[in-house]
Amino acid sequence: MFQKETDLATIVVCEDDEATLELLCDHLVADRFDVLPAPAGADALRFCRYNRPDLMVIDLDLADRSGPEVIRAVRESDGIETRFDPHLPIIALTSRGGSRNRAVPADVGADDYVQKPFAYDELRARIMAVLRRRHRRQDEPVRVGELLIDPGRRRVTVGDREVHLAKKEFTLLRVLASDPTRVFSKDELLRDIWGLKASAGKTRTVDSHASRLRRKLDPDKRRYVINCWGIGYRLVEE
Repeated sequence: MFQKETDLATIVVCEDDEATLELLCDHLVADRFDVLPAPAGADALRFCRYNRPDLMVIDLDLADRSGPEVIRAVRESDGIETRFDPHLPIIALTSRGGSRNRAVPADVGADDYVQKPFAYDELRARIMAVLRRRHRRQDEPVRVGELLIDPGRRRVTVGDREVHLAKKEFTLLRVLASDPTRVFSKDELLRDIWGLKASAGKTRTVDSHASRLRRKLDPDKRRYVINCWGIGYRLVEE
């Protein structure tokens, strides 16, 4: 999910060489990326946990902990307790040469790799290619029971009935459908959909949108958008 209309994507850049980190971040910012500089693996994991980036670029040879260790922490996440996105696109930077070592990034879960020394244009091309693949996956239709969500056409149907949703209602539905039985907290939904940091207890924004969405999806039985009192919402029962 992009953070701003003016930014192409939010990228964590994990590199413990200060000069390389600064150079990469300067280039990415100039190309309209929102950049989170991480001089250590621990910084990268913190950003991945709390800032919901679109992609991470990480050096495999870090001083505080290995790059593969950081990647595994993300990939082995359940997406709930640790709050990492296990499907986060990752590009590895490696100074290791040879055919055997070129297989290492894929072995540890990276989507692509760039060998050092590299030209920035090459890295940018890899970033854009990985992001395009991710967005194509995100645009694939999602079915939950009789409910079908087609992001590419921005179309929602329940059985044979088409449901017309407002922009925020559609976004709320997509978020809930990404993990239909998971309970999304109100604070989490406020942050990710509306970009608000205020406590959910101070606003009825989520509740009012969830209520309208529930009525539109199933006016009679209201099977979808379940209120988990005091916590948040999920799309369907387990």
